[in-house]
Amino acid sequence: MAILTTSYKKKPVTLACSSLLLATLTATGCQSAAEPVETTNSQAMSSPSTVISTDISQQTLRQQALRIQLALANKDFSRITNDIHPTRGVHFSMYAYVRLESDKVFSRMQYKQYLSQSNIRFTWGKKDGTDDLLITTLPTYLDTWVNGKTFDNVAIRVNESTNNGNSINNLKEIYPQSEVVEFYYNGTEAYAGMDWRVLRLVFDEYQGKRYLIAVINDQWTT
Repeated sequence: MAILTTSYKKKPVTLACSSLLLATLTATGCQSAAEPVETTNSQAMSSPSTVISTDISQQTLRQQALRIQLALANKDFSRITNDIHPTRGVHFSMYAYVRLESDKVFSRMQYKQYLSQSNIRFTWGKKDGTDDLLITTLPTYLDTWVNGKTFDNVAIRVNESTNNGNSINNLKEIYPQSEVVEFYYNGTEAYAGMDWRVLRLVFDEYQGKRYLIAVINDQWTT
């Protein structure tokens, strides 16, 4: 019984010491001091990661846009069929001001169909300065109006737009959540740069992938 009594008396001493140690740590602020260190490390690690993720995302978008521009420049128009949005199709605007009520829109299947049926002509809009209607086939429109060759080796901007002309750029109003890659040709000295051209490729995400939803041209207007 003496042994049991002695063992029983030691326990409160141990517990008291533990309680005293915990009280001392709490009083000296050891527990709270660890929290800022952990938060700082977390912030230090998450910030570069976010930047890298954004850079990779924009780089991927730029590469897709360059691939589409190259296909247009080489008149390999069918090559961009799978880039067209599966449900929204692709919208063509002659100038910076997007007109949803009159600009042409093609589904992926229609785009493919009208590339092969080159005898079918469409009214794309009015030409600036003359108000003449531009009526032509899809391949001819891509070749002569979109004119991807013009945008070989030019300045490229991701999610930025240039407003050089008189035409209102309403891209952000029409496509507020979309991403855009802009190809800017600054014109020639012979025309004092007034023959500048812009090609904007607009993208939306669908089921984890980016797709082309609009091809917008821009140039000097009166």
